[in-house]
Amino acid sequence: MSLLQSIQQHLPGLAVDVVRLSLWLVVLTLLFVPLERFFGQRHAGRSKSELFSDLGFYFLSSLLPAILLAVPLALIAVAGQRLLPEAVPATLAGLPLWAKLLLGLLIGEVGTYWGHRLSHEIPWLWRFHAVHHSTEHLYFLANTRTHPVDMIVTRLFGLTPLYLLGLAGPGAAGSAAPVLLLLVGTVWGFFIHANLRWRFGPLEWLVATPAFHHWHHSKYDHINRNYASTLPVLDRLFGTHHLPRAWPSACGIEAEMPVSLAGQLLAPWRPAPATAPAANKPESAD
Repeated sequence: MSLLQSIQQHLPGLAVDVVRLSLWLVVLTLLFVPLERFFGQRHAGRSKSELFSDLGFYFLSSLLPAILLAVPLALIAVAGQRLLPEAVPATLAGLPLWAKLLLGLLIGEVGTYWGHRLSHEIPWLWRFHAVHHSTEHLYFLANTRTHPVDMIVTRLFGLTPLYLLGLAGPGAAGSAAPVLLLLVGTVWGFFIHANLRWRFGPLEWLVATPAFHHWHHSKYDHINRNYASTLPVLDRLFGTHHLPRAWPSACGIEAEMPVSLAGQLLAPWRPAPATAPAANKPESAD
């Protein structure tokens, strides 16, 4: 089958995905734009170029990972079957569905935490992750401003343990854990990136909130903090938690980043990539 025939064969499914994502974009816009307008922490406009770039990333971040990760995750699942003692997947297979889903979420969150943290601490990974941090005015669409390489690395960290342990794989039961992990992470990601000044009191100990994640995007103070996507307890456990009553004075990165979609996709490959805040060691935890 030629490349053209392959593309033509997959076009109907791709068209359906684009329509689905467009409808979700309408829902997200109707939900978050009024909320950010009336309850925003900061009110700052953004250029049309920046908005178009973020819209492009929204579709890229939603369409590419499933295509690019299918083969690696299948190979990881096979490796898990061959390397792990049979008792491990057998024990996990005997758990009720709710326990598998809960365990999958917890394990996936730990993996995602470390994938995210390493994307700050390893310079060549930061080249790609810097694209996500380049936004200076956080809002809900900043969630999907993610370079495809960065997205793939982070998802591999979150999903690999699930496929190795047999918590993810072929079949409805095997697909539930990774789907739930990605669904919760994506939906919650729009919320924690949103420009909302809400605080949630004791709940901020249990789940990530806009204030929690805005500190992760801090430009100058207390950088390299709050890596968890949904569970702040991981940052407390690993010494990277920071959540005062105040908000960060500024967000973004000190290095220059192109505004256009093409420029941001190419930026990590340039000889002089953005300087990582991770070049500084994480400050001591509160």
